[in-house]
Amino acid sequence: MTTDKVSAMPKDSAAKDPMRRRVSSGSPHRSTVATLLYIEAAIVLALGLWLTFFSFTHENVEVAPLLGEISFAVLGAIGLFIAGRGYARGKNYGRSPAILANLIAVGVAYYQIQGAFYIGAVIILALALPTLYFAFSIAKNEG
Repeated sequence: MTTDKVSAMPKDSAAKDPMRRRVSSGSPHRSTVATLLYIEAAIVLALGLWLTFFSFTHENVEVAPLLGEISFAVLGAIGLFIAGRGYARGKNYGRSPAILANLIAVGVAYYQIQGAFYIGAVIILALALPTLYFAFSIAKNEG
């Protein structure tokens, strides 16, 4: 009589194996960060679309710098969207880009304050600071 040495894995093996556990269960703030990143992506995309509209409504436009700004706005919006999707799905690939983009946004807000464009700085800081806080707290809690 021979015995079969291969046995079926238990259904809760993902809970026992630390390498297979889901990261999304670690922090309740992931959906908040994802929502803030989606809002940031929409704002950056709207600025790119506004620049496109601006280029058609004004005569004296330098084409090369304008195309550079529009392309960076579109790429930035795509990057923020992908980072938000990573947070929403419980993955870690959105963590560093989200933190970097929002640290850059804090620097942009600083220069807007220096230029006395306070409403723009307030809008940027209202999005960047909570995103940074929650992203850093998620990074601290999840390791």
